[in-house]
Amino acid sequence: MQKKLVIYTDGGARGNPGPAAIGVTIDDRHYKEYIGETTNNEAEYRAVIFALTEAGKIVKEKKDEYGLQFFLDSELVVKQLNREYKVKQAHLKVFWDEIQALRAKFKVVTFTHVRREQNKVADKLVNEVLDAL
Repeated sequence: MQKKLVIYTDGGARGNPGPAAIGVTIDDRHYKEYIGETTNNEAEYRAVIFALTEAGKIVKEKKDEYGLQFFLDSELVVKQLNREYKVKQAHLKVFWDEIQALRAKFKVVTFTHVRREQNKVADKLVNEVLDAL
């Protein structure tokens, strides 16, 4: 049976661009971080990069034995990561490329779109950071 981590990510900005934060859950671990002034889409991408990096730390040298199952409430980012849509903005393509490099180290990485109600914990983490500003 394949080992896997279940990951929920969210990124958000108040204003677009504006103060932004990310929220990530990896199994029972929770992370939240202020990321400066940016757009919603960039925050979503940066949350995925953060999660891939943290997942690598969790599984250490056994990345090729693990699958990662991502859930995001950004349909655009999911479709871009699943290669259903092209990434047209150059600054987002840099993040997309970084995600491809990070995901290649794991056995399988899937990205699934969920409604915001199904991503409550990651969304709450983002809002906790932004509310504290």
